[in-house]
Amino acid sequence: MVSAVRSTGRASERLSYPLESVDYKLAETKTDKEQLYRLRYRAYLREGTIDPNAEQMIYDEYDELPNSWNFGVYLDGVLMSSLRITVSSPEMPACPSLGVFADLLDPEIAKGRILVDPTRFVADPDREARAPELPYVTLRLAYMACEYFAADIGLASVRAEHQAFYRRVFLHKSISEPRHYPSLTKPICLMAVDYPAMRERVYERYPYFRSSFFERRKLFERGQRAVEAAPVVTLPQFPFAQATIAPRS
Repeated sequence: MVSAVRSTGRASERLSYPLESVDYKLAETKTDKEQLYRLRYRAYLREGTIDPNAEQMIYDEYDELPNSWNFGVYLDGVLMSSLRITVSSPEMPACPSLGVFADLLDPEIAKGRILVDPTRFVADPDREARAPELPYVTLRLAYMACEYFAADIGLASVRAEHQAFYRRVFLHKSISEPRHYPSLTKPICLMAVDYPAMRERVYERYPYFRSSFFERRKLFERGQRAVEAAPVVTLPQFPFAQATIAPRS
């Protein structure tokens, strides 16, 4: 379990959120993973995004990839939300969004880009109304992953009605029409952002998205050992000198 660390003291519309009450836990055991899979099921079912199943869990092949991390987000010790982070690189390109948007992402991977693909963001449907900051503290994980893995592009595969949030907070832009996503009954759109170009603008508005190297390492070092044969972290940060799908503004 890794406690969120406030890394700046500058004023912000959301700086007052008590990050000291937030813990991020990487799901590594079968029990931990199944807890998150059940949370996904309850959240998706409540939204009408899936059909019921007897197992009452939602998982797929991407959950077991060595370049994927499944996190539970705890507020005051209570599991409130979950997010899966997958890091795509030329050495290990597989990621959930690639399975749906290969025509858009394959060219970027071929150029040597590193992509951070956060998916399966769900919140406890019985508790989320009591924690309006939950989307921010959960998706902070994606920003930490972008920083830790020197990402060129941050992705977001989201439903049409959620695009406004990602556009406003993370400066993402839509780059696709809605498409079918396996296991979901509602289509999703692909959004992207040029992370190196946009991160400081996001930090200025939401300073608590910043993190220390120690915090990032504690969250992602398990994956670094698991994929040490594919040195994602040590690759250079490729500049956007050529045309790219990631919008700059």
